[in-house]
Amino acid sequence: MLGATLNVDQYLDRLHAELDRVDRAEIQQMADRIYEAWENEKFVYIFGNGGSGTTATHMSEDLGKSTLRESDLNDESKKRLKVMSLTDNLGWIMAVGNDLAYDQIFVQQLMNYGQPGDLVIAISGSGNSPNVLAAVDWANRHGLKTFGLTGFDGGQLRQMAQGGLHVPLDDMGMVESIHLCLFHFVLNDVFARINHEGRYSPEKASV
Repeated sequence: MLGATLNVDQYLDRLHAELDRVDRAEIQQMADRIYEAWENEKFVYIFGNGGSGTTATHMSEDLGKSTLRESDLNDESKKRLKVMSLTDNLGWIMAVGNDLAYDQIFVQQLMNYGQPGDLVIAISGSGNSPNVLAAVDWANRHGLKTFGLTGFDGGQLRQMAQGGLHVPLDDMGMVESIHLCLFHFVLNDVFARINHEGRYSPEKASV
């Protein structure tokens, strides 16, 4: 726990340094994968445990709503990103965990929903959460695209996923914070592409 040993200035300096270490191409790759899902009308499924589980919820909410302009929210003809957090159906999760096994809580949902070409975004700071790995393994074997968000040494998830955003840091709290911080760039980038704004506006494209 870095905050237990570092003061505020030291913690912020370390956070800045760790953000600088993240591979920019991996951040862009995450945006590219999500935009491709929107473009091809594929589903995006996001999941993780604990703090990563609430990150999955946050990402799903933002991608569902905030890839649209506010003025388009009531436009029934507007193409929307199909996105779902698999951490939010508590009844299903508890039933599977109780009746089958906790490592099945995500893969069982994918078995119902997942189709070839859909995108799976799996979040695990350690990269070794059994329920996350089970879902990614199934997705890989059934033609889905997989992308992992990891920390520490990346664990098995970094090796299994077809793409990923890795934060090479041995502190779970800061890893989780960086995942969500960088996601907000991804969200903004996808929004700009869908709506042809900012760097993706017709004026910029013609320069």
